Amino acid sequence: MPDSQPLSPEDYYIEDGLLVFTPAWHLKRGSCCGNSCRHCPYNFVNVPRDQRLEPEPEPEAGPDAEA
Repeated sequence: MPDSQPLSPEDYYIEDGLLVFTPAWHLKRGSCCGNSCRHCPYNFVNVPRDQRLEPEPEPEAGPDAEA
C-alpha cells in the first residue's frame, strides 16, 4: 500500500490515544507486516511464534444472552 494514499475511516480507530489499524486496512496493505498487529487477517505469518499475539477470546454467552 503506497504511503501517499490517505487513510479512510474504516482503516483505523483511536484507542487510548493510539491509532489502531482495522482488518480492512491490513487487507488493503496486502500482506502481514510482521509487527503482531491486533487485527492481522494473515494469521501473523511474518511474526516469530514467540512474539505472536493470542487471539482475543470471544465473549461467553451468559444466561441472559439472546439466542
